[in-house]
Amino acid sequence: MPGLLRNNFLLFSFSYSIFIALNATWLYIIIGYIAIAVFVYLAQEYFIFKPEKLHKDFQYKYDWPFEELFFDVEPGVRINGLHFTCTNPHGLVLYFHGNTRSIKGWAKYAYDFYRYHYDVVLVDYRGFGKSTGKRSEQDMLNDMQYVYKTLAQKFTEQHLIVYGRSLGSGFAAKLASDNNPRYLILDAPYQSFTKVIERFLPILPVRFLLRYHLRTDRWIKKVKCHTYILHGTNDRLIPIRNSEKLQQLNPTKITLIRIEGGRHNNLPSFNVYHNFIRDILLAT
Repeated sequence: MPGLLRNNFLLFSFSYSIFIALNATWLYIIIGYIAIAVFVYLAQEYFIFKPEKLHKDFQYKYDWPFEELFFDVEPGVRINGLHFTCTNPHGLVLYFHGNTRSIKGWAKYAYDFYRYHYDVVLVDYRGFGKSTGKRSEQDMLNDMQYVYKTLAQKFTEQHLIVYGRSLGSGFAAKLASDNNPRYLILDAPYQSFTKVIERFLPILPVRFLLRYHLRTDRWIKKVKCHTYILHGTNDRLIPIRNSEKLQQLNPTKITLIRIEGGRHNNLPSFNVYHNFIRDILLAT
């Protein structure tokens, strides 16, 4: 009997040790999960935005006519832009760039539109280039609306084309849903920014952690003008299925142009990309 009691005690001690170890393991997993979630919430801007900051006295230099623009949205917030100008332009392309660099580097893409006799305006988001102000999704959307309305005082909306590249596609779609530009052109767009991040962080409740959702899928349904979407078939960052699903939301007003073999950052290296841009801009 004493041996049986001793064996039962040893079995109980062993089981209890396993129970404590398993609970401690789960506790560490839960603490680690919470720590990762908190880190993602606090550090998300570092991973989302990769701005190049320019000194306020930086001088832009290009071989074709341009003027530097400043949009004083509110006290402490100034949005910097570049306006490439031509004589008697057919219209104006308002270009929203991706999540890196500044308009200093993105300006080279203005020639894709300028050579077809269109003025081009590029602007930097808050914290990019010379633009100032603390970022939030709503504030950035308000900034772009302010820029659009200012430009619409000189160019009628019938002569305004809104172009959004990658991150900028969300801002472009929102503007087109709230206004009446001639065309909306989206380059490698996403359904929503949340879905982009969920691909890389599937175990986290991304929709609750993110402060930037940019619901292109909601806004594009309200766009009244015709929309052209250009997307590479080999885009691994934002797969083309994003554009396919966007087209399904408003199929009579969205033309999806597939760039065969195109990846996320190399569409301008394809002649077919430039041919489509030409055809869109020169369409009557």
